[in-house]
Amino acid sequence: MQPVATVAEVRAADAAALTQVCQSVLVTRAGTAVARAALGMLGGGYGRRVVVVAGKGNNGADGRVAASLLTRRGALVRVVDATDPGPLDRCDLVIDAAYGTGFKGSYDAPLVPSGALVLAVDVPSGVNADTGAAPGTPMPATRTVSFAAFKPGLLQGDGARLAGQVEVADIGVAVDTPGIGLIEDADVTGHLARRDPDAHKWASAVAIVAGSPGMEGSAALSARGASHAGAGMVRLAVPGADGPDGSGGAGPWPLEAVRLGLPGEGWAGQVLEVLERCRALVVGPGLGRTEATQAEIRRVIAESPVPVVADADALFALGDAAQAREVVTAAVHPVILTPHDGEYQGLAGRPPGPDRVSAARDLAERCGAVVLLKGSLTALAAPATVPAGDLPGVLLAAAGTSRLATAGTGDVLSGIIGAMVARGLPVLMAGALGAHVHGRASGLGHGEGLVAGDLPGLVADWLSEAMGATHGGDGGHG
Repeated sequence: MQPVATVAEVRAADAAALTQVCQSVLVTRAGTAVARAALGMLGGGYGRRVVVVAGKGNNGADGRVAASLLTRRGALVRVVDATDPGPLDRCDLVIDAAYGTGFKGSYDAPLVPSGALVLAVDVPSGVNADTGAAPGTPMPATRTVSFAAFKPGLLQGDGARLAGQVEVADIGVAVDTPGIGLIEDADVTGHLARRDPDAHKWASAVAIVAGSPGMEGSAALSARGASHAGAGMVRLAVPGADGPDGSGGAGPWPLEAVRLGLPGEGWAGQVLEVLERCRALVVGPGLGRTEATQAEIRRVIAESPVPVVADADALFALGDAAQAREVVTAAVHPVILTPHDGEYQGLAGRPPGPDRVSAARDLAERCGAVVLLKGSLTALAAPATVPAGDLPGVLLAAAGTSRLATAGTGDVLSGIIGAMVARGLPVLMAGALGAHVHGRASGLGHGEGLVAGDLPGLVADWLSEAMGATHGGDGGHG
């Protein structure tokens, strides 16, 4: 997991480091890291033309050290003042060392010469390092060399677009207890246990209450997501879809899912009985929004004997944040809410805005639930009432792609998260790994025309490769 540090956390880390080394040492280390990255981008130094836009602070000092080192390697380097850069000379590379994490306000960068690459120092100048907001016209970077840790603003808002490829350089400034962590592939193998050779299907069973007449696809997608993410058993209940006995109407149901017939109303009690043998509950996709359905959803969440993943219509049933808190705080086990931006607004009373980290934190505290705010950057936050253990209180998953912007992919995600919970992960980590796997799996699919039904198989493929389980034979019982 990569640490992600706010401006305040980085300042504290800088202050601690300066009790051991002087400022000039840190600047030399930072400038050396920038020069090294520049040489990599240029394929060498000799004869390459470089312009360094340098400010008056530490960011500018880093750029000037890099300029000196590149000159020694034969590059033709010109350093210009950030306050009056004028037209930039034709060059191969611009190093943006104008302003760093402490900058406030709006910055209008000089135009980059045609064909030149851009290397930003710590953050692209003009980008708010916490929120990613960039009210001016910053210089879009090809690459950013950041120091000590990722900054939230490099992963969200305008910053995600402007930062390009981000590299974190170790300059001897340690952020010991960051409040935010960025999920990586290694976290999947590090946290998700492989099946015990003596495991049986009920050891990782998931119950899914989803779908309704005409909306059966949501239930099927969620069930397939859970199965392909490792749930040993999926109990699938679709209220009123085909009669109280669960018979008739083959529909799109996955063959592996065991159906639980439910009436159209008054079904919460039957679901609660089934949950005694399950490890997680997914509730909401495609259930509908009648008052009777909303009441059943609220009862199931409040009385569930296992952790709950609440998605889609379950979020609508919970109402606003204060109403959701009444239900969630009555629950014995943690609840994870998985809103997209529109559902977030329904709960919070306002859209999340560009600062998704703060938005997730705020709603988690207001609802008393773990919140997974879906998007190109998915942010998960745990409230104080749900201990995060050794984990940061906020986890980020940045593996999502635009391929996921299609109907039904959120239903698949809810099933994946349910499987992660059933496999023994705390809900915060289950949500984060689920979102990461969801995004990484989408990268295996069609560049154009990927549909939600493709995802479950891709999830199984990616997980098998990541877990080193492409070839079976690890035992287990049905």
